[in-house]
Amino acid sequence: MIQALLLANEGAVATDNVALAILGLTLCVVLCGAGSIFGLWFTGSAASGVLAEDSKKFSKVLVLVVLPATQGIYGFVFGIIGMGSIGSVPAMNIVAASLPLMINGFLSAIFQGKTAVNAIHAVAKNDSLSGKLILFPAMIETYAILALVVSILMLSAGV
Repeated sequence: MIQALLLANEGAVATDNVALAILGLTLCVVLCGAGSIFGLWFTGSAASGVLAEDSKKFSKVLVLVVLPATQGIYGFVFGIIGMGSIGSVPAMNIVAASLPLMINGFLSAIFQGKTAVNAIHAVAKNDSLSGKLILFPAMIETYAILALVVSILMLSAGV
């Protein structure tokens, strides 16, 4: 009887661990996506105003508009990679590995969007600067990429 209860309890713990790992990965995907949504809302709104004045600037602002979308992609990619680790990596380690990208992906997408908005407004005034202005939001992108790399390394190390 006691052995049956212990075995039943182990199954519950295993199920709870899987749920915890999935929760961590889900939060990472959702927060990275939410950050991208905010960033794209900012940049899309700014670009709409610029393009209403001069539709010829579309190609100049397009890259600036879509830059914040990458964090959502990074979160999605990490979620797929992380799902393959469930069962072989402890659940808390999966949650811990999700944290760098979860936090950085959310915040960097928002602030990258805000930076890109300012670059879009500058392109509205002087479209010859568009190539130079992409550098500023791209610098924020660097930290999103670093967070993705750190999260993947932590996951693969089983940390």
